[in-house]
Amino acid sequence: MADRYYPNEMPDLSIQEMAPENAKDSLSKLLSLPYDTISQRLKQDAINLKDEVVRETWAAKGRSVHDYSLYTGTLGTAYLLFRSYQVTGNKDDLAHCSEIIRACDAACGGTGPPTFIGGHAGIYALGAIAAKNSGDDQLCEHYLTKFKEIKLPIDLPDDLFYGRAGYLWSCSFLNKHLGKGTISISQMREIVNELIKSGRKLSKLKNFKSPLMYESRGKRYWEAPHGLAGVMNVFLDMELKEDEIEDVKGTLRYMIKNRFSSGNYRTSEGDERDELVHWCRGAPGVALTLAKAAKVFGDEEFLEAAREAGEVVWKRGLLKRIGICHGISGNAYVFLSLYRLTGKEEYLYKAKAFACFLHDTAHTFISEGIMHRGDHPFSLFEGIGGMAYLFLDLVEPSESRFPAYEI
Repeated sequence: MADRYYPNEMPDLSIQEMAPENAKDSLSKLLSLPYDTISQRLKQDAINLKDEVVRETWAAKGRSVHDYSLYTGTLGTAYLLFRSYQVTGNKDDLAHCSEIIRACDAACGGTGPPTFIGGHAGIYALGAIAAKNSGDDQLCEHYLTKFKEIKLPIDLPDDLFYGRAGYLWSCSFLNKHLGKGTISISQMREIVNELIKSGRKLSKLKNFKSPLMYESRGKRYWEAPHGLAGVMNVFLDMELKEDEIEDVKGTLRYMIKNRFSSGNYRTSEGDERDELVHWCRGAPGVALTLAKAAKVFGDEEFLEAAREAGEVVWKRGLLKRIGICHGISGNAYVFLSLYRLTGKEEYLYKAKAFACFLHDTAHTFISEGIMHRGDHPFSLFEGIGGMAYLFLDLVEPSESRFPAYEI
């Protein structure tokens, strides 16, 4: 199991950081620096990484799109460029973002899953928001119209990556950036009804003790992209009825009660392998949902569970990969989420520590073959695109959000 991650030998300093004179190696020296100094270094590194991602995924491919998804494709580059624009104010980034979105739209042709991470809902939603920021109201309305014309198939699954939850997340994303009511509550409510109905039906059919249960590709997943954590995360942004709120709370309590003794979370129902600790499997994705539940419900039980999941990530989350989905970059967002929720500096320190580990070791470890650069090494979710996004978010930690998961 330990071969999946590096032992975390960084000091667990929750009160004050080490004195610079006690720093004996390059990573310790980074950790000893003031946060403002580190954030500016990370910002410059992020800009350099962003430029490399654009060269490799856009310019080097002749400005053509072969994979339009946010997850591993060119839309992820557009999303990174939009975040860079938000942090730096560089309008060239916004212009390149819009250019890439147009190419993704043309390559997509309205096909694929109607979700943000894997399909055309992400193209239209990000396209509308980028156009609005560019001052192009006509283009914004064009993308918004295309989004509203999406027809959800009857046999659409329920999950975040391919299904109804992923479409609902896109709606919430639009409402945040373009104004409440951009996508009407009534339209979203219809999909919430279907999700609740589906979750209750499977739970009763199989006599699960969880009020809600979902199935994807033959498995009852707990994790973020295909399972309970992702669907509950989306529900937390919806206007729910009292009985639906109790179902969401009950489902989260079911997961907390049945987690591993280590504090880590199962990948799927019945899974007994306590191995994986990343956003798409295990504690990190669940932790982000629990932190959100603690904020929405004001419930100490969910806050404590989120903290405990965070401890698992701190101990076992220095993965031998760099990405957002199953790497160190994604795991760092657990600490950023806990920092925003609690205001405690210890969590900001831990996020900084994971980022500093990447900043200090990633390029060397990848070149030495002891860290995996991802099957899609420049993508947002698997490669250095995600690392760049994290570094940008650490410039303004109070505004940080896990891409396509936290609103």
